[in-house]
Amino acid sequence: MNSKLGLSVWLFSLVGIGLCLFAINALAKPIVIRHDVKDAHYLATQDDFPPLATLYKIGAHGTLVKPQWVVTAAHTVFCVTPGTAIRIGDQLVEVKARYSHPDYERGGDNDIALIALAKPLVTPIPARLYAGSNEVGKDVWFIGSGATGNGLTGPTVNYKANAGVLRKAQNRVEKARGNEISFIFDRGDKALPLEGVSGNGDSGGPAFMQRGNTYWLLGISSRADSWFKDIGEYGVNEVYTRVSAHLPWLEAMFAASPTQRLQMSSAERFVQPGIEDIDSVCAQINYTPIEED
Repeated sequence: MNSKLGLSVWLFSLVGIGLCLFAINALAKPIVIRHDVKDAHYLATQDDFPPLATLYKIGAHGTLVKPQWVVTAAHTVFCVTPGTAIRIGDQLVEVKARYSHPDYERGGDNDIALIALAKPLVTPIPARLYAGSNEVGKDVWFIGSGATGNGLTGPTVNYKANAGVLRKAQNRVEKARGNEISFIFDRGDKALPLEGVSGNGDSGGPAFMQRGNTYWLLGISSRADSWFKDIGEYGVNEVYTRVSAHLPWLEAMFAASPTQRLQMSSAERFVQPGIEDIDSVCAQINYTPIEED
């Protein structure tokens, strides 16, 4: 089982802060596309999913689900701390607090976390949380920025070359069991017209549907779970945290007091093994909040 963020951030720490560009290239490998469809068909803008949040300069995403709340994957929040900032659309928004699911363990299920914003946002309109248990067979979209590649090669174009361009891709929910939903990167006749999967640097990003002007969040990008397939290869099994299974925890957290939230969540940062100076790493990849006059 491959965490989409862990190896790349570990490499960041291993090579040293001075080689920031190396870490950027290693981490940001998100949407991987079909080899037989032109890349231009996958290009996206923020308007394709307005509630998209980006946690770091080098990738990782989340979704605005309430004016003051972003949901993401727990394994992405190692540098999300009070006073730092995340990007939502063209806004840099200050973080007030971070709460991870109390039952999450690195590489396992319950890979979900909430980020409380310092102030509620007027725009964009938040995505809605999908409550149904009938996810299997539904066609959803992924979206992310960073590097790219195709199902034959896996990720090949680095973040610097891609310059943060957004891409979106389709997939169909293959399984919905317990706390997770999963997808297969199909090819040929089995593939959707814009078939694709997420990859490194896209952790925490959405699996969503659009109905009219409403966006529904079904899943949160967690990890690849294939013994013989690498991230982004045809046939890889992509695992997303199942939003409907975590609605009770999410709704309870929204309604709780700050003290209660601490009791209902984990404060663990889930720093990847091998990273000794996480604060130095965070100083390089975090956005800087904009000070108001």
